[in-house]
Amino acid sequence: MTGPWTEWDHVLKVDPDKELLAGETFDDVAATGTDALEIGGTRGMTAEKMAAVVSACAAHDIPIYQEPSNPAVVIEHDALDGYLVPTVLNAGDPFWITGAHKEWARIDGELDWERTRTEAYIVLNPAASVAEYTDADCDLAADDVAAYARVAEHMFGQEIVYVEYSGTYGDIETVAAANKALDDATLFYGGGIHDYESAREMGSHADVIVVGDLLHDEGCEAVRETVEGAKDAN
Repeated sequence: MTGPWTEWDHVLKVDPDKELLAGETFDDVAATGTDALEIGGTRGMTAEKMAAVVSACAAHDIPIYQEPSNPAVVIEHDALDGYLVPTVLNAGDPFWITGAHKEWARIDGELDWERTRTEAYIVLNPAASVAEYTDADCDLAADDVAAYARVAEHMFGQEIVYVEYSGTYGDIETVAAANKALDDATLFYGGGIHDYESAREMGSHADVIVVGDLLHDEGCEAVRETVEGAKDAN
């Protein structure tokens, strides 16, 4: 089944453990023009924090997905369009490749498999929390990343391949190599997108630009600029 992300240019990731800029609300977040909201973060996650953000965004006509960092924070909510579960292909700790997912399958009640997809992460910034959390091997050349992308799509059947430089702007040649390696999977890119130009530049090599920290650090107007850049790149 082909997911809606094939039509997206921009995703806004909201971290439930971080505050919005003073004076801004989730009404402002929903009005940035982004194609979808992804609710999740690496540290400090709880089901209560997740539910609070989803509830705050529920009144708006925008797709909302939960990206849970671990099975304990998975929530059920009528406003959720689905779940995007990370699997970190270059994790040194196998728990983040399949171990956490095994625990997902044990969640009480029947898991909504129809609305659950995995994102094949390739984590490339060694200083990022996600790299430390998963013990990721970030010392990868562009052809290594391209090979991981092929494995994700053709061996594991992934619909989403996510090149993640969280906290820094990535190497364009590496992102381009990942894009070239894919046939039908959607390439997400996250890391260091901070204005129109960075979103437009990286958006010309990735299918979907993911913006996260910018929302909490600089606010909704800065996010709107990245939406425009991502859409102008495609």
